[in-house]
Amino acid sequence: MDGRDDSHTRLELHAVEELIAEQRRRIHAYVGRRERYTGGPAAGAVPAGDAGRTPLCEARELFDAMPVPGLLITPVPAGDGTLDFLYAGQNAACRRYADAVAPDWESWSRPWPGLVRLFDLFPGMADSGVPLLLTDAYRTGEPQGPVSGEWFLQTPGGEVVRISNEVRAARCGSQLLLTWERGHRAALSRAAQRLARYCWAEWNLGDGSVLGSFAVRQVLGLPAGAPVPGLLDLAAMTDRRDLDALYEVLYDVILRGRAAECELTLARVSARVVRFAAEPVRIPGGPVWGVRGVMMDITRGRRSSERARHAEREVLRERERSHALTDVADTLREAVVPRFANPLAPLGLEAAAVYHPDPGAAGVGGDWFKARVLPNGRALLAIGDARGHGVEAVTLMAKLRYALAGLAYTEEPVEKLTTWLNQVACDDGPESTATAIVARYRPGASLLRWTCAGHPPPVLVRGTRVHPLPDPPGGPGLPLGVVPGESYRAAERARAT
Repeated sequence: MDGRDDSHTRLELHAVEELIAEQRRRIHAYVGRRERYTGGPAAGAVPAGDAGRTPLCEARELFDAMPVPGLLITPVPAGDGTLDFLYAGQNAACRRYADAVAPDWESWSRPWPGLVRLFDLFPGMADSGVPLLLTDAYRTGEPQGPVSGEWFLQTPGGEVVRISNEVRAARCGSQLLLTWERGHRAALSRAAQRLARYCWAEWNLGDGSVLGSFAVRQVLGLPAGAPVPGLLDLAAMTDRRDLDALYEVLYDVILRGRAAECELTLARVSARVVRFAAEPVRIPGGPVWGVRGVMMDITRGRRSSERARHAEREVLRERERSHALTDVADTLREAVVPRFANPLAPLGLEAAAVYHPDPGAAGVGGDWFKARVLPNGRALLAIGDARGHGVEAVTLMAKLRYALAGLAYTEEPVEKLTTWLNQVACDDGPESTATAIVARYRPGASLLRWTCAGHPPPVLVRGTRVHPLPDPPGGPGLPLGVVPGESYRAAERARAT
């Protein structure tokens, strides 16, 4: 980061800091006005003399008023330091729970049955986390849980009922209170946050406090035990390129009072990308008091999208390259197979060509031919095949074809022309090899002289008879470009009278 970038980052962080500070001043001003209007926070307090006339609830009524199922447990210390637990009673919510999960189980029908051993009544509970939970609550005096409570009940009809709850225990005088909530909402919430890689947080703008879910550190890439970051801390963690987007979201939420969202790259922490969605938290009739936000780690999705975009760009480049090669192929094809009106017609001969290149090599290959009337009245005839396919093969083919076209004007015999072509191929590199037939035809004598450099021999057609011409003396020579200085011998064939 250069000096200009660093200066820009400091300005953006300062803007976020000022936005939060100004809203805090608005909140404090609002609270001050309200206190002056109502006469102070003590206004409307109940006189101390009336406190004694407040009606008190009986313990059982209070127990039944609890909205969650509960059992009242009496702990019984043993001489060896262990504890036994006696079931003393249940509240109304517990009875409703029993009617829902095991209506035929009569042991739950009496709310205050007297003291009964807890694990005689619920045998499956003895193997769960409940005994340790009750023991810790009794010995520490501190509320315990929630823990996963899993046990089974067997009804008189033989049906097995699974009990699955989030269980808590707390000391209540000399008694213990065992309460639970059906299902595992907290565990499911934690699992959902972990699996979906999301978290929530609420930032109080009045006092700067922060409340966050357990997955905040996982989503933001913070170490275990790290404090939940404030809004200014979140801004400091954000890549400078996304600070403007974060400021705009906070401006919308705090000053405009509406929900907003953006994507933030947390490059300074863990090089990850999160989607940040926030909404205002306000007091009715008052200013925005806080910001409530949800953050989701979308790094994997972003990387997958980037890979997809990269693959798409590669496909487009390959398509453009293919189109370019097609254009080149069309141009080369015109050079290799020129459109001519029979160049050998002045000699009373007819020339024709059929060209079928490999379609997988941009429509061009190393095959070539040459047919031309020379100044001395003879015809040059040649055909060949350069090694490989595609543009590289065409390049070598073009070199050989046009080299032969020039060398033929020396009026040297075909043996010499072939030797020179071999040298051209050798000078082009070790991979530049080709086969060829180089021939001259003398019309007056109807004589064909030709050399072979590793190519299939010419074929003579008379009427319905077709047969290859015999090889030159000593057999066909080596392909072009294999051995420098290779010499070639010619074969002759005159037209039979």
